[in-house]
Amino acid sequence: MQDSLESVVNLLESYRGRDKVIRTLCYGSQLVGGVLSQKTGDSSQLGKRLLLFSAQLSHCRTVLRLFDDLSMAAYSQSYGLGATEQDKVLRWMSVLINVADQLYYPCEHIAWAADAELVKVKSDKWWTLCTGLWGLSLLLGTLRSLRIILKLRRKAQKCRRAAQDDGREGVITVTVDIQRQICGEFLNVLSSLADLSNAIHWMPPGFLWGGSFPHWLVGLMGTFSSLIGMLQMCSSDQTASV
Repeated sequence: MQDSLESVVNLLESYRGRDKVIRTLCYGSQLVGGVLSQKTGDSSQLGKRLLLFSAQLSHCRTVLRLFDDLSMAAYSQSYGLGATEQDKVLRWMSVLINVADQLYYPCEHIAWAADAELVKVKSDKWWTLCTGLWGLSLLLGTLRSLRIILKLRRKAQKCRRAAQDDGREGVITVTVDIQRQICGEFLNVLSSLADLSNAIHWMPPGFLWGGSFPHWLVGLMGTFSSLIGMLQMCSSDQTASV
């Protein structure tokens, strides 16, 4: 019990962990609230409160992201043009993802400031722009993960052939590590596609399925993506502690 409490405290004390928890609660509330509202024809008070709670958590995350520009800039600067990445396609995909992510933050800040009436501009176009940048980043991230999976599968096949020829245990261990990496990238693909479906929903009506998702479906996609993110974060923390 004490260990579980300490794990929760450690999770909430870190910005990354707290954001994951808030995101999961945000989409989970939207999922449950959307289901309740749809079943009762919007007459469920609990459903309405959960949707309002979800909206407030979403706003909370938007405000917290006001301070993410510098950390994103530091990451983009450290990666640069990806000189250490041998695959040119992966390198330029990563660079474009960093550019899209970097531009996302000021666009979202302007949209937030417009909604808060801190600047005299219309927020609609800025929300559309930042949603488009997020969708572009997710699409590129999906393609990047798929390419990594293909490269890892080829590498795993070579390792299996080497293991059959030599029978070395070290080669088998490497193959297991590669399979673990493939699984991680596959989860990235699933998470990105779930978020991308929501990003398209938040685009203006007429763009694919823009504006057509009910609350519960947005919540379902977001909850699915958030749980994958929580799983990956916990797995990486456990690996780092070993």
